Amino acid sequence: MVNFKIKIFKADTLEPKTTVTIPATILRVASKAIPKKIATVLQEKGIELKEIVELSKNPEIVGTLVEIEEHEKNEKIVISIE
Repeated sequence: MVNFKIKIFKADTLEPKTTVTIPATILRVASKAIPKKIATVLQEKGIELKEIVELSKNPEIVGTLVEIEEHEKNEKIVISIE
């Protein structure tokens, strides 16, 4: 099964401090339940959840979609389809 994942890393750690996993089959509905912090960061970076939902429908798209580095906050957000 394909999953949509959002991982938040602190500093240069290898393990994420937060991971949100949503099965792609329910992504359209679940995208409304994505934590506000993540949704806000995505919007600030010009990333539309609707576009990500559309990308998840294509079985050929797998891997990292977006990687956001917040240097001032010492965080990195990775959005992927796995």
